[in-house]
Amino acid sequence: MWFRNLLVYRITAPWEVEPDAFEAGLAQNGLQPCGSFAMESRGWVPPRDSERFLYDLNRQWLFALGVDQKILPSSIVRQVAEERAAAVEKKQAHPVGRKQMRDLRLQVQDELLPRALTRRRTTRAWLDVANGWLTIDLGAEAKADEFMEFFRRSYDRLPTIVRLDTQRSPGAMMTHWVETGEAPSGFTVDRDLELQAADGSKAIVRYSNHNLDGKDIQAHIRTGKTATKLGMTWQDRISFVLTDQLLVKRVNFLDVLRNEVADEGQDPDEKFDIDFALMTGELTKCIADLAEALGGIKH
Repeated sequence: MWFRNLLVYRITAPWEVEPDAFEAGLAQNGLQPCGSFAMESRGWVPPRDSERFLYDLNRQWLFALGVDQKILPSSIVRQVAEERAAAVEKKQAHPVGRKQMRDLRLQVQDELLPRALTRRRTTRAWLDVANGWLTIDLGAEAKADEFMEFFRRSYDRLPTIVRLDTQRSPGAMMTHWVETGEAPSGFTVDRDLELQAADGSKAIVRYSNHNLDGKDIQAHIRTGKTATKLGMTWQDRISFVLTDQLLVKRVNFLDVLRNEVADEGQDPDEKFDIDFALMTGELTKCIADLAEALGGIKH
C-alpha cells in the first residue's frame, strides 16, 4: 500500500464528486479479461482486498488501474514463423518473400495469443479531496499519460487536473542546494546525485552513496552541469530522489515513521486504515513543503 513513487497533479477546481458516484464510474469501466486475440486489456480494479473500487478514508481516496498484458515473446513468434517459412520454401521451391514472411508472423501470433500467459500490472492513485491533489504511484511520465487518458475517458465530469508545476525549476534549485551545501528548511540533502551537461554532449555524472561536498562536484557545476536527480530526506521521516521533471522516486518511509504504528493485535483492515492514514497525512505535508521549497505552486 505504501507508495514508492509520486507523480503529483493539482486539481484546479473544488472537488464536488461524491464517493458513491465516483465509484460507480470506476465500476462501469472495470478491468475485463483479455480477449483471445487481444494483447492488452485495462480497467479499474479494487485497490485492496475487497469488492469496492474506491477506498475512502477521511476524504482521502485510493483507487487503482489494472492492465492485463499477454506475454508472447517476439523471439518465440519469430522462431515458429521461421520454421514454417522453411517448410513453405521446400513446398514452393523458392525463398519466402518479405510480405509472405510478415504474413506468417501475423498468422503465428494469432494462433499463439489464446494460449499466452497474462501478466497484470496495477497502478494505484491517491486523490486528496481535502487539499486538491492527485498522486499516482508511477515514476515515468509516459505511463502517467496513459493513466490520465483512461481516467478522463472513464469519468466525464472531472474538473481540470494538471501536473504540479512550481515557480522555480527543480533542476536549478537542486543544483543550488548542492553548490551551496544548504538544503531548504525541513529537508536534508542525501548522498545520491546525477549531473548532466547542458551542451550537446549531454554528458552525465552519477554519484551513489557519495559525499556531495567534494571539489569534483563543484567543478562539474562550474562547467555548466546541472542536477537532474538528487537524494533528499524530509523531516527525518521520508527519503526520496527528486528529479528535474518534478518526479519523486524511490520513496522510503523511514523507521522513525513506521515505528509509530504498532502491528501487534491489529486485524488486516485496521492495519490498512492506520497505514493509509499515516501515509497520506505525511505525504500531504511533504508535498506541500517540497512545492514551497521550489518557490510555490505555479498557477
